[in-house]
Amino acid sequence: MNPIDPPRLCGKSLGTVRFKCRPEDFQVEELLGFQPSGDGEHCLVWVEKSERNTNDVATLFAKKLGIRKRLVSHCGMKDNHAITRQWFSIHLPGQPSPSADDLADDGIRILSVTRNLRKLHRGSHDGNRFIIRLRGCEFSESEANERWQQISDRGVPNYFGPQRFGRDGGNVDQARRFMSGELDVRDRPLRGILISAARSFIFNACVAQRVELGNWDTPLDGEVFGFANNRSLVLPGNYRGDEAERVQQKQLELTSPLWGQGDLLSENQVKGLEQSVVERHPEIIDGLASFNLQQERRVMRLRPLASRLAWEDDRTLVLRFDLPKGTYATTVLRELAELQLGKA
Repeated sequence: MNPIDPPRLCGKSLGTVRFKCRPEDFQVEELLGFQPSGDGEHCLVWVEKSERNTNDVATLFAKKLGIRKRLVSHCGMKDNHAITRQWFSIHLPGQPSPSADDLADDGIRILSVTRNLRKLHRGSHDGNRFIIRLRGCEFSESEANERWQQISDRGVPNYFGPQRFGRDGGNVDQARRFMSGELDVRDRPLRGILISAARSFIFNACVAQRVELGNWDTPLDGEVFGFANNRSLVLPGNYRGDEAERVQQKQLELTSPLWGQGDLLSENQVKGLEQSVVERHPEIIDGLASFNLQQERRVMRLRPLASRLAWEDDRTLVLRFDLPKGTYATTVLRELAELQLGKA
């Protein structure tokens, strides 16, 4: 069992497809989850970008306005080779908002400019809306429809995607060396990347075990339950008694650990299963605990919402769906097909 390429719920993929051939093949729209107030110290800018990464846009806005980059914030990083729409906030107390022309640039289109009482922080948004075009499909329409219905109805294991682990999983190998003292990493951003990769690796390993055992969506003794749209938890000592029914009704989800210091939050059968996994990776769990990270949890199921499937032609499939923040479209897509990056 490989946590970087964990087991699929639906079994073998339907085939290989070409993915992200052109920027318009992968479109992401940020779902803010609230209406900007229309006034306040913070200018909110709704941006459509292509072939530009989020950090570069923030740097560009700061340069154009002659302000420090730390005054420009956003909810999350968005793909580079894609068409993405996301919000930026610019702290401009007592100053007028810039016009769309003031901020526009190659690959950057300003869709709207407004104000808000508060700045945007990482994770301030609710989720993301995707439009994804898969080219070179060699499976039938009926096969795709049946598989997509399975994915939409049951959801998929909420694995962290391969981009979290670097090329060929190299971030995890570096993290092991870093945490064992073999590798000295002084660059703060790189340390963060390696810690995140290690934590995600442990989470994937725990979920993968439950998928292999066939109980990833079946409540066991000692579960920690969570909610798909926030980080609230229901611990074993706080059960109401109807948790299994609420899982069936899609009100609650099962969770797996995001490793940190202290004891697991799960108990009994679930705790035993999780300990049997993490004990295989002592250098990672000891390393994560040493960074003062707390024991946290993440839901094990990812449900694509408002999902639709349509054929553009007999070999081109277009998928539309919404996902909560912090989850991966590729985690959903891998249950349908093998993704091959490449030009059309």
